[in-house]
This record gives sequence, C-alpha cells and structure tokens, in this order.
Amino acid sequence: MNVVWFKRDLRLHDHDALFKAISLGKPCLLLYILEPSLIEDTHYDDRHWRFVYESLQDLNKQLSPYGHRLTVIKGEALDVLQAIHQRHEIHTIFSHQEIGIARTFSRDRKIEYWCKNNSIVWQQSPHGAVVRGLQHRLYWQDHWYNYMARSIPPIELNKLKSEQSCLHDVDAFDDIYKQTNPHFQYGGESSAMVTLEDFLTDRHLHYRGSISSPSRSRHYCSRLSPYLAWGNLSLRYCYQQTQLAFAQSKGKQHLNAFSSRLHWHCHFIQKFESESRMEFEAVNRGYLDFPYDIGDSAHEKLAIWQQGKTGYPLVDACIRCLQTTGYLNFRMRAMLVSFACHYLNLHWKSVAEYLAKLFLDFDPGIHYSQIQMQAGITGTNTIRIYNPVKQSQEQDPEGEFIRLWCPELSSLSNDVIHSPWLLGPLEKQMFALDYPEPMVNADCIQINRERLWSWRSRDKVKLEAKRILNTHVTPNSETRQQAKR
Repeated sequence: MNVVWFKRDLRLHDHDALFKAISLGKPCLLLYILEPSLIEDTHYDDRHWRFVYESLQDLNKQLSPYGHRLTVIKGEALDVLQAIHQRHEIHTIFSHQEIGIARTFSRDRKIEYWCKNNSIVWQQSPHGAVVRGLQHRLYWQDHWYNYMARSIPPIELNKLKSEQSCLHDVDAFDDIYKQTNPHFQYGGESSAMVTLEDFLTDRHLHYRGSISSPSRSRHYCSRLSPYLAWGNLSLRYCYQQTQLAFAQSKGKQHLNAFSSRLHWHCHFIQKFESESRMEFEAVNRGYLDFPYDIGDSAHEKLAIWQQGKTGYPLVDACIRCLQTTGYLNFRMRAMLVSFACHYLNLHWKSVAEYLAKLFLDFDPGIHYSQIQMQAGITGTNTIRIYNPVKQSQEQDPEGEFIRLWCPELSSLSNDVIHSPWLLGPLEKQMFALDYPEPMVNADCIQINRERLWSWRSRDKVKLEAKRILNTHVTPNSETRQQAKR
C-alpha cells in the first residue's frame, strides 16, 4: 500500500504528492498524523490545532462524494508509520517537503533513515518554489517565475483508490479543538477559496490604502495568510488566479502590490530553508552577543508586554487583538516587535516564541525571517524603529482600533487617546481612568537607537552582512543596492 501523508498541505488542489499517488493507480491511504510533540511545542497553541481540525473536516467533506476519507491518527509520526507498515506493508510515502521548525526537520530525518532501512520509497514534493538546501540566489528569480507559470495538474478523485487503516482513530482530536471560535478565521480549503475569490473580486480595490491601518486591513487585506501557512491554498494557485483577475480589475495597482507580496512570501521561506539556524540564533553572527536585557527585569517587561499593559494604547490594543483573533496586519506586527526589541531591549527569541503562539498564520519560514528583520539584527535591512504614538496617530487617527481593544480608554477624545499620560490628575479622575502609565519613557529609544547603529558598523556585522547578501539575495536586487548605500 502507498501512503499520502498530509502535513502543512491541507488541500486537494495543486497537490503534487496526491497527484503522483493517484497517477500510480495503486491502493493508497490518505493520512494525517496529529503529533503530541508538536501540540506541546512552544510555537503552537490550541488555535492552530482547531484550524487544522476544521481543515481536515473540510477535506473529508470534499472526499466523501467519491467514497474516500482521511485516516487521522494521534501519535508520533515515526511510531504511526511503523505501526501502519507492520499491518499493511508500505511501498511508497508521498508528502510535501515541510519547511518547518527544528523539531519537524529532526522527525523527517528519522523517517528518512527508517524508510531507507525498510526499503520504503519516500517521495517529497517541493514546497512551492522553495528549493531544498539552496546556497545562493543566482537563478532563483527565474525559477520562481517558471514555477508559478507552470500549469497545475488536476486532481482526479474519481481515479483515486483509497484504503483505510485498521489504526483509524476517530477521536484523535480533543473536544477543545472541535469548538468553533467566531473570532478566528475558519480553517479549510473551501474557506480559503471563498476568501480568495472575495478578495480578487472586490476587496482588493481598497488594498493599498488599507494595509497599514489596523482596522481597515482586517477587511481589505487578503486575509489569506493562515490558508497559505497551513496549505489550504497553494501559492501558485493564488498567484495564477491573481494574474487572471488582473485583466478584469479596475484596481491593477492593488493587485500588483499584492502579487509582489506573494513573491516575498517564497523569498522568506527560502531564506529560512537555506539557513534554518535562525530559529535559534541571529542570522548575522555579529549580533550573537548583542546586550539584551536578561534576568528578572526582562521577565517582568516581557510579561507586561504580553498582558497588553505597556501604557502605550496602540501596542496594548495590538497584543489584545492578537490574543482574541490571531490576526494583525504587517505594520502593527512590525511595531510590536520593534517596541519589544528596541524600546524594552528584550531578546528577539522570547518575542518570536510568544508571537508564534498568537499568529494563526504562524509559518516558521516567514516568522523567523521577519522577526529578525524587524529586530534589526540582519545587518542588511534598514533599521526601523516604530514610534508607537506616531503610528497610533497616523494609522488609527480616530482611535477606533484602540477603543475596540482597550475599552478603558473609550471615553477619551481623539486628541489624547494616543497618549493618555498627558491627562492631568483631575482629568484622570473625571474619566475614572484605569490604565497604566507608560512602562518606559519614549526618550529611552535614543540610547537604544545609537547602540543598534553602532553595532551595525562593527566589522563582524559587516562581514556577515556581505555573506548574507551573497547567500540570500538575488544579484542586482534593490536590497543589495540599499545595503551598498
């Protein structure tokens, strides 16, 4: 028997592993393994497994008319595959190539070794346009465009010869994952398709003017990121549908902006694939001993930031929004990291682990590449330090987002809602204001800014920056030109 092992590719369209399995015409087990070690991993939260459960439910709904269904088993992947092999004798395992955290990479290495020792073929299909083990970007740009333009082979479920395993476990998911939460996007390929069509038909017409606003972005951004992260949607299908919509759209500049972000999506995952140690340490080794705050002081500051009680309304609103909905637009995510790393001088890794749990669209490749970029420790990207008050005044001028997530400030006028500490004692009494004073003085950023720039001029940082550019950046790209300037 053959096995199609679904991982972070929870869809039926543009699915190379499934296509190859069907093409062989042999009996095939459709398998998802719910791994306890991943459930317990610090990157994951109940919200992720609820999304996966919803996605698997959707797959079964699509498979049902053809008489197929997924086998879902709870257990460590190697144990599950070994147990299946003992009963059914696996010939080939088909799966996509996961660009994941160290834990999943280690798991895959063990399974690869086990397959070789048991004469089992493991065919892993590439993750989109990402190339495993790539050490330079000389031809990557052409590869990306060629891959995205390639026709997508159809998945003919009527030709699939599915099998069930005697290990089938219908109760693999705990009840907590089966309870829908209306504050979160619903998982599944069907939801992904509806969201994509809705965006390309109408919502994209307001895309560029809305992506920086924490309120407007919730409706006018694509909202496709969790579906791409969990593989409900393939990036290639998304790109090709965008190109088709382009001809009919009255908002071509918006679709151009969106399309370029699809390209960046693969770029960051490729960067992580080529240098996955960035899960644990700065990609630029010149920052390995950067003097972050440590000890009790750092723990206390991290806890206040996590609780949304920093005293900076937009920062607190963003954290609270993430905790409740799992979504925040790009600029606000960047501001959160900037505040934690630059204002509070917290280590980027503690920030990364906490945000991974909150982001419904947590994707290791994008997550770690972005966190390190926003933390200013690549040595190649411009250091951006976001002023939380300025961002608040510019991106939430009416205080709509702040009032929604910090209701204790809802009675304040637009003039002071961005900086409530400016109110006098009498006014605070009048408004019965129960909101903390700023945990750090905004002036402290000058010291941190000088330290960041002084480190950037160090020889080791510069040497590493040159290596990073040669490894991860396409020749003649804008990033290389900026780095030279």
